[in-house]
Amino acid sequence: MTTQAKRNALGKGLEALLPQRTATVSAAPPAPAPEQSGRPLEITLDKIERNPYQTRSRFDEAKLDELAQSIAASGVVQPVVVRPLKDGRYQLITGERRLLASKKAGKATIPAVVRQASDEQTMEMTIVENLQRADLNPMEQARAYQRLSHDFSMTHDQMATRTGKDRATVSNFLRLLRLPESTQKAVESGELSFGHARTLLALESPDRIEAAAKKVAALSMSVRQTETYISGLLNPERAQQSELKQEKLQDPNVKEAESLLRRKLGLKVHIEDRKGKGRVIIEYSGLEDFDALLTTLGGQPVAG
Repeated sequence: MTTQAKRNALGKGLEALLPQRTATVSAAPPAPAPEQSGRPLEITLDKIERNPYQTRSRFDEAKLDELAQSIAASGVVQPVVVRPLKDGRYQLITGERRLLASKKAGKATIPAVVRQASDEQTMEMTIVENLQRADLNPMEQARAYQRLSHDFSMTHDQMATRTGKDRATVSNFLRLLRLPESTQKAVESGELSFGHARTLLALESPDRIEAAAKKVAALSMSVRQTETYISGLLNPERAQQSELKQEKLQDPNVKEAESLLRRKLGLKVHIEDRKGKGRVIIEYSGLEDFDALLTTLGGQPVAG
């Protein structure tokens, strides 16, 4: 077979594999629909509905204002992600802060990537994006996992796989939902940390948890101190033995200073001293005690 014949045969073979082309311009394939192109589109803000699966309940207004100023000056650097709805409208999947900041900046449109996504995929993308943010508070994370569990019947293992977290981490966040509502609010506001909340759960009883949480917050206890405190509530005999042991080891001068302050203030006082450095802890049980303490120390009582 000649070289030209081989070329003809090869050409015929390729033509058989490829779709036939016609000479007319009208036969060109239609352009892909915008939502299938994968390219960012400029979509008007009033056509984008907020994400119903959003797990964030708090946005830092100061940081939102900073982002709005940046968008006003330089535009939105990273497009948001939306999915198409009926009648030419869209629903936000990720990018809530960018959407809100764009509205604050007075923008009419926002760059957006359009994706076809089911309810489950939308929720997953929302949760994953939020869980990657450092400022998502523990209760928001707990409720996000709860929605995956409740709405889509996911097991702890499945949620861990979908979000890239350890199974134990998922379980620990979900346990936070057992906290009394007031304690959940303290965790959500940052008054108590995730470590505090986990430790408080050992008490099991909602009333005991609530009472202990208030004391931990009032005394600004560290997580380590909270663990010691909760351990004492669960094992009072062991805690008492530990206190007696500590008293025996306590410097006589420090012990005498404690007694002096207790008599002077009429309140329970504890001095933690380590080689001349430490702190004085004064406990009070109500506003009257607090006012009396301020008066004794030369301050003004808190108005009722």
